[in-house]
Amino acid sequence: MATQRAWTTILTLAGGLLLGLCLPSTALASGMGMIRLVQDGGGTTTVFYPSAASEAPVSQGPFRLSWADDGAPQPGNGRLIVISHGSGGSPWVHADLARTLVQRGFVVALPQHAGDNFIDPSEPGPASWKRRPLEVGQAIDRVALDPRLSPLLRLDAVGVFGGSAGGHTALSLAGGEWSPARFRDHCLQHIAEDFSSCVGFAMRLRGDGLDRLKIALAKLIIRWRFDDDTPQRHTDPRVQAVVAMVPFAADFAPASLENPVVPLGLIVAEQDVNQLPAFHVKAVQAACAPRCRVLADLADGGHGAMLSPLPPFEPGSIADRLLSDPPGFDRETLIPALHETVADFFVQKLLGP
Repeated sequence: MATQRAWTTILTLAGGLLLGLCLPSTALASGMGMIRLVQDGGGTTTVFYPSAASEAPVSQGPFRLSWADDGAPQPGNGRLIVISHGSGGSPWVHADLARTLVQRGFVVALPQHAGDNFIDPSEPGPASWKRRPLEVGQAIDRVALDPRLSPLLRLDAVGVFGGSAGGHTALSLAGGEWSPARFRDHCLQHIAEDFSSCVGFAMRLRGDGLDRLKIALAKLIIRWRFDDDTPQRHTDPRVQAVVAMVPFAADFAPASLENPVVPLGLIVAEQDVNQLPAFHVKAVQAACAPRCRVLADLADGGHGAMLSPLPPFEPGSIADRLLSDPPGFDRETLIPALHETVADFFVQKLLGP
């Protein structure tokens, strides 16, 4: 069965790669440069881009990466992709996707979402979700004002990729409407099945006598904090294509995603235990089909499939349980193919035939 699921995933990704063969070639024989743009109010937007400058090894926390720091940008395909990181995330866990996009000619910007990043994780969830689409727009503005990058870009058609909380960002920019109260209502009804979606990494259910107490406490806090049914909606006319991977999505009004305002690609990880597909990405798929497209369905993939490189997790930790690859997931084969499929989608939607 595992082999059959793996082949299903490979064939799904292969379909995207075959599509790419029919699209205009935008691959560049160049390296990857990196610059940091200071954000208003603190934080940094990390930008990767095509560069002929020589790369050098770089250490960022546990990661060993490579780029040309402040290398001179060179012309690519003229388009920008903004990546919205997950809750508590960093730019480094999307470095492999960024490199694939840069090799196809894109400039890639990764804003640091305030209060919900690896340096400051103080305000995750709905408080951050309200700000995130605005922060994507601010990242576009920041790139537009940079004299090194702006002459190389046409910012009337920007792509957005996001995973998990970043997938929530992407769905918002595709026209989705959500509210804190819808988050509350989902959690009050489904917290036992979708516990990590509602409480994050604070605690987990262990199948023991404390579970009922944890659920009751979580419901009490959620009911108090998220008593707000104000609809939240924000789009940006410059955003013209989005990809949402393993998104938190249970708080979206399904009708708001029936007709996405821009082309919408979805990525499913069937073994995701952090955001159960039935409540999240598959609910979106049911609402938007056939006006959206599943770019990949990772039969053996978990929530951490959106991260590449994958961080080292402490064995037995909540992060280990929620983000580590499930047994049988062929990361070495499937993740590079997935990144090419994402790049193909943006080439098709932002560059055209």
